[in-house]
Amino acid sequence: MPLDLEELRLEALGTTCHLLGIGLEKAALAEAAAAIADLNGRLSRFLPDSELCRFNASAGSWTDVSPELEALLRLALDAYERSGGLVHAGVLEQMLAIGYTRPLAQGPTPALPAAPGRLPPLPDLLEVQKGQARVRAGTGIDLGGLAKGWMADRLAERLGENCLVNLGGDLFGRGGGPEGEGWPVKLGEVTVLLGDRGAATSGTRRRRWTDRGEELHHLIDPRTGRPARSDLTEVAVIAASGADAEIAAKTALLLGSERAAGYLAANTDGWWLS
Repeated sequence: MPLDLEELRLEALGTTCHLLGIGLEKAALAEAAAAIADLNGRLSRFLPDSELCRFNASAGSWTDVSPELEALLRLALDAYERSGGLVHAGVLEQMLAIGYTRPLAQGPTPALPAAPGRLPPLPDLLEVQKGQARVRAGTGIDLGGLAKGWMADRLAERLGENCLVNLGGDLFGRGGGPEGEGWPVKLGEVTVLLGDRGAATSGTRRRRWTDRGEELHHLIDPRTGRPARSDLTEVAVIAASGADAEIAAKTALLLGSERAAGYLAANTDGWWLS
């Protein structure tokens, strides 16, 4: 590795985060790590005092929101429209129903016998205006990978002209990387050189468990309200930003193999399916 490459690993956001940069002050990496911890504390659905949990607890009422949460809620609405309704942040109740009520490192809780059903359109559940937002009573928001992709994009802006932010598979690389040709990143079974681009992987292999004989995982299909039944198990994507890649990867996985390639060809810079 080049002598002026600085890197930092930390556990946050329920995953391993990796920050790298060329010619950075160590203090810059420390500040970025602190920003990750701060946003995790504010946006986690597992921390009762987080801003996101307080927002969900106020369902039915207009609530003041920070600029960061406002930006993410607007991104969630945009992702819903761009994905044809497949990337749906209003899946909190469905996540809780399948037993994903706490970090999976602590194990799932028993699933509820909730009847499956199509979710209402996200714009019918979520409204956002300057400094305020409202989610329909009886529903809630889970920002999931959208928050990580969004955060990777912004941290890369803060770190400098030559850096890589990897938040558990949601990435953004800036500049030429260690050798000037891009940051080497493994996506699926291939290694790509990521420069001024985002990447993300969506899959159902890792966060899955069995409840009373039923195979469950964390990716809810809003068309059924249940864990997705796609013939794809993993989609990795390169796009203009980490958020764009996250949206595209999840959309493609839910579309399934027959439609995914055409969608990805029109909306991304590169992809890998399995």
